[in-house]
Amino acid sequence: MVITGKWRRRRYRVERMLGEGANGKVYLVERDRRLLALKVGADTVDLQSEINVLQALEGRAGSRAEPFLHDVDDLKLAGGKEYPFYVMKYVRGTKLPAFLAARGAEWFPIAGYNLLQRLAELHESGWAFGDLKMDNILAAEYGHVELVDYGGVTAFGKSIRQFTEIYDRGYWNAGTRASDAAYDLFSFGVLCVQLFQEKALYRHTAGTLPQNRSPQELLKLASESPELRPFAGWLERAFAGGFRNAEDAGAAWSVVMRRIGTGGGPKKRTGAVPGWTKALFLLSSGALAAVLYWLLLGQG
Repeated sequence: MVITGKWRRRRYRVERMLGEGANGKVYLVERDRRLLALKVGADTVDLQSEINVLQALEGRAGSRAEPFLHDVDDLKLAGGKEYPFYVMKYVRGTKLPAFLAARGAEWFPIAGYNLLQRLAELHESGWAFGDLKMDNILAAEYGHVELVDYGGVTAFGKSIRQFTEIYDRGYWNAGTRASDAAYDLFSFGVLCVQLFQEKALYRHTAGTLPQNRSPQELLKLASESPELRPFAGWLERAFAGGFRNAEDAGAAWSVVMRRIGTGGGPKKRTGAVPGWTKALFLLSSGALAAVLYWLLLGQG
């Protein structure tokens, strides 16, 4: 199938569906021998809010090798019905559990740090991601991380548009569903626990009355994971809403990373220097990091 924009007349050949959410479907498409992701929405207002976020972020993403948002148009079907769509960069990568299974748990700190940087871009612009979960995160080489579904992005101060219960601070009796930076960071903390204590986490939620859920239970699960113990203090602050935003949280996370790299925390089974510490060194060199970032994104 070929999709042709009603207004700009750009043509996209559909390869396959990548995913489906509450407010649209995402397809892998090809144009001029380049792979892109095209999202078709059922509701113009919902999709426009996503587009507004992506457009606002473009100006803050000076280090990106290419724009995230490529095209915005309408699709007119044979029956005359029209649907809005936008085209974005196709992000190559795998979900975090698969990435860590392939590379090793020692890459968790740098992947977590990079995810906080993606959230910081949103928070600086006045939005929370909202529906932060495994399905909406892709990881690639050097722990590079991208958010891939902006359907739950919500302006600060408004009610979260979309959420998944287990990541929701209201589900854990830890706060409201009002959009703020702390909402995302709470979800980030739950995601960390899920990465290393998934079975225990789901056993706990299945056997606990709603009124008895609390962040303390999440911290207890984290304390039982060797990979998460170095981040116990960070997680406690995140669950308590103790960070101003993801930039603040990222600075605190990097302190833990440096401590792990000089003697604490998980090590590679070979005894070699953990691979993520090399990536951390690259992050400290702006010029070199920019070159690596360009090379990585160029693969997509």
